Amino acid sequence: MSGFEQLFPGCLPRLVMFDLDGTLVDSVPDLAVAVDKMLLKLGRAPAGLDAVREWVGNGAPVLVRRALAGGIDHSMVDDAEADSALEIFMQAYADSHGLTVVYPGVRDTLKWLQKQGVEMALITNKPERFVAPLLDQMKIGRYFKWIIGGDTLPQKKPDPAALFFVMKMANIPASQSLFVGDSRSDVLAAKAAGVKCVALSYGYNHGRPIAEESPALVIDDLRKLIRGCLDPAAEITLADAVQPPSGNAIVVVTRKLWMKVIKALARWRWRA
Repeated sequence: MSGFEQLFPGCLPRLVMFDLDGTLVDSVPDLAVAVDKMLLKLGRAPAGLDAVREWVGNGAPVLVRRALAGGIDHSMVDDAEADSALEIFMQAYADSHGLTVVYPGVRDTLKWLQKQGVEMALITNKPERFVAPLLDQMKIGRYFKWIIGGDTLPQKKPDPAALFFVMKMANIPASQSLFVGDSRSDVLAAKAAGVKCVALSYGYNHGRPIAEESPALVIDDLRKLIRGCLDPAAEITLADAVQPPSGNAIVVVTRKLWMKVIKALARWRWRA
């Protein structure tokens, strides 16, 4: 029995929302290159791949602060120093996508969902300016009708605002939606939105097993969502039921932000 069959008996979800880094693509090698370039320019020792792999998942500003702190706890980092370092990082990462790869099973799963008529969205904490070039390079952008970057809305994961926004745009309730991610932020956002969450064991979760966050299902290959691919012995722990807030509390954005999002959605909707 597949993951979809166990989580949505007798049907498929109408909407599947995906995280990007650590879920669909392994981008840590490129992020590590950019972080190390930033640190070297600041006269510091490079962090290296393993350290960066533990720091990613909460957006570029947090990644930069962790790099400056040399660890997860970045509370003592000076804000002005972090802002200056972030500019250096953003410039370095803009030219660093050559080492990023799509995880096995991702393209097969996206293609299968598209053929089944399932709507798909991408919700990532990666800055919006980097998302389109990366998806184009990976040749997977055409699968997503809605794409929300880390700075598209005022909030980013683990805040559930982006999930509520996409579900409202798709006019699909939480009960018929699924979120697929790899980190604690992804699981928390899904639970807060009342959406079942599937977590990938191979992703970035600050060095901790993602099963500790009790997502609805943990898998090591996206194809295990599809009939005939899931190990029958796989254990499923259903998340506690969470009632989503009232419709009035979904997402509050300014008119200017709405126009920005609408233009972005229109741009993605008519992609090749």
